[in-house]
This record gives sequence, structure tokens and C-alpha cells, in this order.
Amino acid sequence: MFFNNHFSVLLVVLPLMAAPICVILRSSKASWLVALISNLVIVLLSLSLLSHVINGNVVRYELGGWAAPTGIEYYIDGINAILISVVSIISLATLVYSKQSIRKEIAQPRHYLFYAGWLLCLTGLLGILITGDAFNVFVFLEISSLSMYMLIALGRERRQALVAAFRYLILGSIGASFILLGIGFLYAATGTLNMSDIAERLPLVNGSRTVIVGFSFITIGLLIKTAMFPVFSWLPNAYQFAPSAVSSFLAGTATKVSLYIFLRFFYHVFGTDYSFGNLLLGNILLPLAVVGFFVMSVVAVFQTDIRRVLAYSSIAQIGYIFAAISMATEQGLTAGIIHIINHAFIKTALFISVGCILYRYGTANINQLGGIMKSMPWTCAAFIIAGLSLIGVPLTAGFVSKWYLISAAIDSGWWLIAAMILMSSLMAIIYIGRIVEVFCFKNSEAEGVAKVKEAPFSMLLPLWFLIIVSVYTGINGDVVVDLAKFSATQLLDNLPGLNNPVGNPL
Repeated sequence: MFFNNHFSVLLVVLPLMAAPICVILRSSKASWLVALISNLVIVLLSLSLLSHVINGNVVRYELGGWAAPTGIEYYIDGINAILISVVSIISLATLVYSKQSIRKEIAQPRHYLFYAGWLLCLTGLLGILITGDAFNVFVFLEISSLSMYMLIALGRERRQALVAAFRYLILGSIGASFILLGIGFLYAATGTLNMSDIAERLPLVNGSRTVIVGFSFITIGLLIKTAMFPVFSWLPNAYQFAPSAVSSFLAGTATKVSLYIFLRFFYHVFGTDYSFGNLLLGNILLPLAVVGFFVMSVVAVFQTDIRRVLAYSSIAQIGYIFAAISMATEQGLTAGIIHIINHAFIKTALFISVGCILYRYGTANINQLGGIMKSMPWTCAAFIIAGLSLIGVPLTAGFVSKWYLISAAIDSGWWLIAAMILMSSLMAIIYIGRIVEVFCFKNSEAEGVAKVKEAPFSMLLPLWFLIIVSVYTGINGDVVVDLAKFSATQLLDNLPGLNNPVGNPL
């Protein structure tokens, strides 16, 4: 596939320039078209970058011609090339879906603002994934976060949406502040903001209290941003009360990008020996992860709104990923990356299917949706397939994720963790099975269910695209597994930070 080094900067520039164009046009259709075309180009650019990187290349782009570490560098290797493609594809799918969905959820005069905010959020997410500069990680994190606060506030239940956006704003700002302070301490210790350069210089200040404080601040900030148990309180309301397209986009991208930052700092910058050996980060993350994926799965069972079921399920899935990361092994890191990719597509599909139901019924209350399989068979079938994947049924993407998670735990001698993952999966059978039972076998408490039509084709098309991707990666699991193994190996081998002895920087 054709590749140019300028593709990396275009991934950020295109949505950043398209956003004000939407504001200038002030037209719903025109703004959607601008967002769609720019996103389609971004997908093509991201796939070109991915094809270039998986051949063993690393992309380094010097902004303004200023060489790193003096200048700002864009740095793309396996892990971020994969996630750039995942984020851009999910954004494109949810944009196609959004054209119909926002007609019922957002007042028409605000549509152009919705698409402008969407593009700015995409700019921030892609910028986080591309930049090799630690301070720019914070800058792009704030761009994506501020845009997301605005998008959440546009939800149809205005009061609840505003409260959800405000809560996310408060906690998100606290998390970002911790990250900024941590980066500041790293700068004080090393005198540079380039992440690769920080990794080279950290061995010279090994044991410095400044580095330890910076490490601690970044850890706390990222736990908040990823919605890790127990600092997850911003997530359920944000997922429930945001416009359905925003919930779908948020569920598939925002926490995944925050997990990428976590991997970049603690595997690439600090190194595994320092993060999980000297400072025992795994001893903190693992108990939180296990409690998180088990307790949140239990909480999901008792929810009456499907969006909250999926929200608490997301927190549980984040726990799985952190459990894998805590192993600090190539197998564990591979399992975590596999689950990041697969869960992004699965959860986006689940939220889009719920959005289709909201479009026709105006409610996501489980008790009011009895028997809707008859009136919305394509939507319900998609939800069931994605739900089975979330559980981890064989021949689904979720099964591949769970298999590698359990295998990595067993290889590390963590038999109890493997058993806990299986028990949590049984909880997923309960909360997904409960919804499927209502869809297929119970009568609705609402009137006129039989008269409801299937969701529009423009909403079903991206939904089934994501389902097909999920099923394909379940049947042919090597596609995602090979990408995850490649990126895990590259992440562990490149610039291992404080793994190097003092006085022997790379």
C-alpha cells in the first residue's frame, strides 16, 4: 500500500481543519458529509501506516523540521499503528450511524456543533496515539476530553446528560491534572519531554524521588482516565445519558486510548523491570483488576437499563485488560492488546444496537422491550452475536480474548486469576442472557410493540459491519493475535527505559 511519511501528521491535521469547516457551514447534512469524507480519508491513511509499520518499520516525523528531542516528534510503532486504525474505523462506523440517530436525540440547530465536536475529539484521540512528546499527550488528551464533555451534554435527557458531562469534567480534569504533574516531574528529572529521550535518560536518575513521584502521579491519573476500579464513577452516567452515537464512540475508543498511554509510559518509558519490579505496580493493579472485573460483573446483573449493563460490563472488561498488563510478560501484554482491540469492536456494536432500539422505542429499559425480536430481528440478532462475543463463546472475537487471557494467567502460575476470569464470564452469561431472554421470549410492558419497524438501513449497515469484523476475527483469530504479538514484542524490545543499568543508557 502507498505510504508517505506525511501521512502521520495528516491524521491530526485533517479532522482539526474539518471541525471549523463544519461550524462555518452550519448545515446538518453538509457537516456530516465533511466529517464523513475526512474520516474516510483518515481510515485509508491509518491502514497505509499500519501496513508500513507491520513490516518492521517505525515512523518518526519531525514537526517543523526540528529534530527530536528539541522539536516535537510523531512516533508510530506497532501498538499505536494498530489502535490508530481501530479508532478511525470505529469513528467512521459510528459517524455513518449518527446521521439518523441524532435526528431524534439532538435538536437540528445543534447538529453542526455535534460534528465539529466529534472531529475535535477524533483529533485529540489520534494525536494521543501519534505523538512521541509527553506534554503533547496531555494537550491532545485535553482536546479529546473537552470535546467529549460537550458531546455527552447533548444527550436527549438534557438534565441527566449535563450532570453526567459535569461529573466526567470534574473527574477527567483531576485525572488530567495528575498526568500533567507526573509529566512535569519527569521533565524536572530528565530535562526532556520526548518519550523516547526520557526513556534513554531515566537510567541516569534511577532511584530519584522525582521520578517516583512522577510515576505515581501518572499512574493515578491514568487509572481515572481508563475508568479502572474503583475510580470509575464518571463512566456509567456518561455511557447512559450521552447521545447513542457518542456512547458507541466513547465505549470503543476513549478508554482504549487511555490504556495505550498506560502501555506507552509503563512499558516503553519506565520499562517493565522498574514499573513492575522495583515499584511493584503489578501488586497494586492486579487486586484492583480482579475485584473490578468480578464486582462490576455482579453489578451489571442488577441493572434495568441496557446502557448501564454495558457500562458496568465495560469496567469489568477494563479489569481483564489490567489483569493481563499486570503480568508484565509478553504473553500477558499480548492478551491485553488482543482484548483492547476485540472489546473495542464488540462494545461499539452493542451500543449501536441499543441505539437502534432507542431510535424506535425511545427507551433502553429492559422490562419495556419484551418480544422486540419480532419487530427488530436484525438489530436483536446483532446484539445477541455481540453479546455472545462479550461472554466469550467459541468462534467469536471474545473467545479469542478470553482464551489468551486465561492462557497468560496459567503460564504465569496464576491459576486463581484464571478461575476468577471464568467466574466473571459466567456473570456475563447472566446479564447478557437476561436481556436476550426479554428480547426473544417475554411480552413487552409497552403498547404498540408489534407496530415498530426495524431500524433504518443506514444504522444497520455500520452495526453489521462491526459484527462481521468481530465474527471474522473470532473465526480467524490469527489476524488480531499476530498484530498483538508483533506490537507486544516491539513494545517490550524498544527503549526499555529503566530496565537498563545506571550509566548505560541506550
